[in-house]
Amino acid sequence: MSYDEELAERVRDVLDTTGEVSERKMFGGLAFMVGGNMACGVVKDELMLRLGPEGAEAALSEPHVREMDFTGKASRTMVFVEPDGLVGPELARWVSESVSYAASLPPK
Repeated sequence: MSYDEELAERVRDVLDTTGEVSERKMFGGLAFMVGGNMACGVVKDELMLRLGPEGAEAALSEPHVREMDFTGKASRTMVFVEPDGLVGPELARWVSESVSYAASLPPK
């Protein structure tokens, strides 16, 4: 499975101001780690976000957001945002939310 290189580069640009970011191939795409915890990633042409239970539930009420489901069971803490939901400042907003959640977790 491949991932959208252009979207990955846009995420890198947003994360450029965030300290301690690394990348790891996961979920058939590319994950961005903050303090050793996954914050977000790119799978195919969608943005994958780790937002925690409350953040993921709130995100599902927004347009272009859907549950993350790899195993046949929806994740309670992660969502996908479709390309139409990543226009303009929306990408930076979503990435910022996922970085905030990852930064709230104990470092690995």
